Amino acid sequence: MEPVEIGLWGVPLAILGGAIRVSTPFIFVSLGECLTERSGRINLGLEGTLVFGAISGYAVAYETGNPFLGVLAAALAGACFGLLHGWICKFKGVNDIAVGIAMMLFGMGLAFFFGKPYIQPQAPDLPAIPFGWWSDTPQVQAALQVNILFILGAILAVAMAWMFKSTRVGLTVRVVGDSTDAARAMGINPNSVRLLSTAAGGALAGIGGAYLSLYYPGSWTEGVSSGQGLMAIALVIFARWNPINCFWAALLFGGTGALGPALQSVGISEGYYLFFAAPYVLTLILLIMTSSPDRAMQGAPLELSLTK
Repeated sequence: MEPVEIGLWGVPLAILGGAIRVSTPFIFVSLGECLTERSGRINLGLEGTLVFGAISGYAVAYETGNPFLGVLAAALAGACFGLLHGWICKFKGVNDIAVGIAMMLFGMGLAFFFGKPYIQPQAPDLPAIPFGWWSDTPQVQAALQVNILFILGAILAVAMAWMFKSTRVGLTVRVVGDSTDAARAMGINPNSVRLLSTAAGGALAGIGGAYLSLYYPGSWTEGVSSGQGLMAIALVIFARWNPINCFWAALLFGGTGALGPALQSVGISEGYYLFFAAPYVLTLILLIMTSSPDRAMQGAPLELSLTK
């Protein structure tokens, strides 16, 4: 079949497809960080968790031939990182931001060390659902190839918002995040809640890493994350610690990341590589726009290090 020329319509179509592909790891990492921060702890180590999840998922998928086992392994690896982070942070006088930076370097170092043998081998990819089956246009079909993890991320965002609003577990996390003293008065152990929240957040970040290595871009390299773990933390602040907002903000970041390839698809190649910086520029602009004295920490958990 010969390629169909669709002109300028290719730009929004490519941005849509790119937003779906690029946003998925942002969704999982930002939801994980949202859960962790709602418990009153910030985890700057998610970049390391993301990278280690990517190599864990890739290695297990390659060795077993099953990409879903790779996703499970990535989630377990991320949970272990979260448990380690949470355990260290429970000690008096430990700064969670400093621990997060150390965990980021530790995770990246481990991933690079264990990932050397897996740079060349090809692991099986995660499957995608062809929502563009109805079209004969290859560009439409490619744009509407939706990975199952994207759909899972959307469902998870809604479920997490409902959890925070309507369940005992969500209320417990919110109480711990807003007041350690109030939590203790209610018979809640803040350290245990934060430990479990950090572990769950790490598991979600690990799944985001597995998506990177097993679907898009779909290979293991040492630069697979491109700083997405750190950018997701800024995304959570922009989303005001709301899971639904995290999902939409992730789509915005994903669409921005797809801008360069979209313009290239219609022949606009001048300054192409500059568009790769668009997500980082957007991160900076959004933080500046949302960091006025009146709005900076609106919606932030009161026990969070950023608010003190």
